[in-house]
Amino acid sequence: MSDSVSRRSFVKTSAAVAPAILSAQNVNSELQLGWIGTGSRGYYLLERAYKSNAKPFKVVATCDTYEGNLARGKDRVQTMGGNTPKTFKDYRDLLAEKSIDAVVIATPEHLHHPMAMAALKAGKHIYIEKPLAHTIEEGWEIVKATEQSGKVVQVGTQNRSNTLYQEAREMVQKGMIGDIHYVRAFWYRNSLPDNPAWRYTIPADTNEQNTDWQRFLGGAPKRPFHKGRYFQWRLYWDYSGGISTDLLVHQTDITHFVCGKTVPLSCMASGGIYRWTDPNDDREVPDTFSAIYEYPGKFHINYSCYFGNVNYGYGEQFLGNEGTIEVLNRQVLTFTPEKFGGKAPAHVAARKEIRIERPGNDNLAVEAHLANWLDAIRGKAKLIAPVQVGQQAAISGHMATLSYRNNKKILFDEKTNKYRFV
Repeated sequence: MSDSVSRRSFVKTSAAVAPAILSAQNVNSELQLGWIGTGSRGYYLLERAYKSNAKPFKVVATCDTYEGNLARGKDRVQTMGGNTPKTFKDYRDLLAEKSIDAVVIATPEHLHHPMAMAALKAGKHIYIEKPLAHTIEEGWEIVKATEQSGKVVQVGTQNRSNTLYQEAREMVQKGMIGDIHYVRAFWYRNSLPDNPAWRYTIPADTNEQNTDWQRFLGGAPKRPFHKGRYFQWRLYWDYSGGISTDLLVHQTDITHFVCGKTVPLSCMASGGIYRWTDPNDDREVPDTFSAIYEYPGKFHINYSCYFGNVNYGYGEQFLGNEGTIEVLNRQVLTFTPEKFGGKAPAHVAARKEIRIERPGNDNLAVEAHLANWLDAIRGKAKLIAPVQVGQQAAISGHMATLSYRNNKKILFDEKTNKYRFV
């Protein structure tokens, strides 16, 4: 692992990174954006950008290796933005457009590193979906390149822009739940047998040419054309860390944000393919997963994910010695003081239960996250999820994947930025 990134830069707080200001550009001028990846997530981000107050901006170029996604993204820009963007199959051609100020990268995980490094070299600001990179080492390279470039790089861990988590953080800082040493985080899903988890629909017209299979593979191991690997890439280790880097990172990241943590000391993970076991299903990543984390300061995260039952949904429970904050499905927050068998200290007994419901708050968080990025480019705001904390979130996810795949406990040393198995 690279030691080139200093510990000082690594532990920068999430909201204290000085924004880069566009030289020779008025802070109120229209930013020219390029969109790399217009599949499901990229298309969604386009919609959220247009629905946000992140203006003025103009999407002048889109890029995708599947022609269907490229056409769909172009149509979205025309419909919501009122202009016709240039379209590209190769992201390097998009980055060569000198008029583009910044790019959104919403592609499969294994492509994040080469795309981010190329974008920084081309002088672009970046909004990049989580995880930051496909490996811990790749993430460090992006951090170093970002710091050397002075560009504004926001990682798409949008929970940090969710008002409920921001309020949860304030409640913890005010001492409303007392000392906190334990967090439970969970993400449960389910679907019928005709819709297995992460088996996204494959368009009928799919072929090796209209998906540009070789560009999709990038630096991943070379393989014959495979429709499933292209459209259902989250199921394969070559392109994804599975649950750990697609889902878990959101919840370790927001725990870091709410509780003031950075990276774990250790992780133990286990699980397997228990739910989707059809003999014709060649998925590699688990559908059932648990991870136990220990952090400095006697702090513990207990994480679980299962794709066979949705009763408890998605959430985090911040368990303090004097109360509990629970955030469910990114749109409901509850606070419950401890009762101590009817003998609670006066300052605890005086606290009232709280319940806040904000339907659709995740959409608003994504919109705010994009707006924060664009405002930071203009020098009007500080990033809420800069590349350094994006790497912290990614490390927690990669630790779980590495522990699971090696069937060993993994330790991380924040002083040397190195990990080892025990």
